[in-house]
Amino acid sequence: MSKNLVVIPTYNECENIRDIITVSRVITPSFDVLVVDDGSPDGTADIVKEEMEKAPDRIFLIEREGKLGLGTAYITGFKWALENGYEYICEMDADFSHDPNDLVRLHEACENGADVAIGSRYVTGVNVVNWPMGRVLMSYFASFYVRLITGMPFRDSTAGFKCYHRRVFDKLDLNKIHFIGYAFQIEMKFNAWKHGFKIVEVPIIFTDRTKGVSKMSKGIFKEAIFGVLQMKIKSLFQKYEPAT
Repeated sequence: MSKNLVVIPTYNECENIRDIITVSRVITPSFDVLVVDDGSPDGTADIVKEEMEKAPDRIFLIEREGKLGLGTAYITGFKWALENGYEYICEMDADFSHDPNDLVRLHEACENGADVAIGSRYVTGVNVVNWPMGRVLMSYFASFYVRLITGMPFRDSTAGFKCYHRRVFDKLDLNKIHFIGYAFQIEMKFNAWKHGFKIVEVPIIFTDRTKGVSKMSKGIFKEAIFGVLQMKIKSLFQKYEPAT
C-alpha cells in the first residue's frame, strides 16, 4: 500500500472516472485511489468496481445512498484514509478540471514542509481554461470576498484541489466541519489556518470539464457566500489550539 491517497467524490462521472483512476495510479510518486460515490445512477460505481479488479490493493470504493454533499463525501474519505494509515491525503475532482499530474507537485510541497498544499488558480494570475467570463469573475471575486471576510491570505480560498499531511486531520475535529457544498473547501482551509498549520499555494492550470455535467448550483454558491460570514462570527468565540 502506498502512503499517498487521492480521494475523488463522484456523482454521475461515468465518462471520466476510468481515465482519472488510470492517470492517478501511474504518476510518480504513486497514489492509491479512493472513490466516494453518491449513488450515481449512470453506473459510475460499477466502472470503479471493474477497475478495482485490476488493482484491488490500490483502488477503493465507498458507495453512499444518494447525494449527501461534497463536504460529507470528503469527510468520509478522510476518515477512511486515517483509519488505513495514509500519510499524504489529497482531494481532487473526477472531471479532469484538476490535472492528476499536479498531484506530484502538491505532494512535493507537503514533503518539503507544508501541512496543506493548495492547487491555486489565482496565485500567478488567472489560470483558468474554457470557463465563460462570468464564471471566472464569480470565482475570482468569491476568493477575494473570502479573503476580505476571514483574513486568510490565500489567493484561491475556494480551491478544491489540495494535499494534506495527516497531522492536519489529527488536529482538526472532522466531525465539526459543517458545510456540505463548496463552502466546505473554505471551512477546511480556515480551520487549518486558524490552528497555525503551514499552508502554501502551488500554481495550477484549471481546465473546465469536457465530459459530463457540472454540479455547481445557485444553492451551493449561496451557501458559500453566507456560510463565510457565519464561520467568521463563530470563530470569534472559539479557541484554536496551535498546530505544534
